[in-house]
Amino acid sequence: MTRTAIVTGAARGIGAATARRLAADGCHVAVIDLDENTAAGTAAAIAAETPGIRTLGIGADVSDAAAVEAAVARVAAELGAPTVLVNNAGILRDNLLFKMSETDWDAVLGVHLRGAFLMSRAVQAHQVDAKWGRIVNLSSTSALGNRGQANYAAAKAGMQGFTKTLAIELGRFGVTANAVAPGFIETDMTRATAERMGVPFEDFLAAAAAEIPVGRAGTPEDIAAAVAFFCREDAGFVSGQVLYVAGGPRA
Repeated sequence: MTRTAIVTGAARGIGAATARRLAADGCHVAVIDLDENTAAGTAAAIAAETPGIRTLGIGADVSDAAAVEAAVARVAAELGAPTVLVNNAGILRDNLLFKMSETDWDAVLGVHLRGAFLMSRAVQAHQVDAKWGRIVNLSSTSALGNRGQANYAAAKAGMQGFTKTLAIELGRFGVTANAVAPGFIETDMTRATAERMGVPFEDFLAAAAAEIPVGRAGTPEDIAAAVAFFCREDAGFVSGQVLYVAGGPRA
C-alpha cells in the first residue's frame, strides 16, 4: 500500500531531505512550507526523481489553525488521506534571556509547538480512520539546554513531552509517535547562525566537528534516515521514543 505523507518545513534542509527519503521509500508526499512556490519547486523535484510517486507543494503557516485544516484537506483530496506526518517546521529567534522579546518567544513556540499540535490534530483523524499512522516530531539536542536559546530549547523539550503523550493517546488506534533530536546539522539555519556570529561557515563547521565523536557535522540526510525508520511499517512497536542523532552520546 502506498501511504501519503506530510512533511512540514520541507522546502529545504532537513524537511526536504526527509520528504525526498519518504518518497524514495514509496510514499506520496506533501511538502508544506510558508512559500507555496518554493514548496511546489521542491515537490516537483522530488516527483521527477521518483517515478510513480505523486507530490504536492502547499504554502501554509502551521501556526494558523485555518491554514492547517485547509492544507490537510487539500492533501487528502489530491494525494489521499495522510497517515504519515513529520512535524519539522521551525524557526530561530536566538537571544539571551534578558534581551529576548515576547514576540520572539511567541514566534518560536508558535511554529514549533502550536504548529505540531495543529498538524497532529488535523492528521490524526485520517490516521484513526485508517487504524494506522506514523507521527515523527523534530526535537533537538537544544532540548537539553543551550545558551541564547531559551525559546528554542523550551519548544524542543516540549516536543518530546508532546510526542510521548501522543504515543499514549493514539497507540490504541495503530498510530505511533516518536521524536528525532538532531545535533549539529549542516543546513541553511546553521549557516545563518554562523553569519550572525560573524564566523566563516567553514570555521563554524570545523569547530563543531571537533566536538563530535564521529568527527563530522551531520547532514539533512542523516536525520531523514532516522525519521524514515520511525515511519516504516515494521516500526509499529516503537513509540514514544526520542532518538538523538548527534554523532555521539551527548549533545
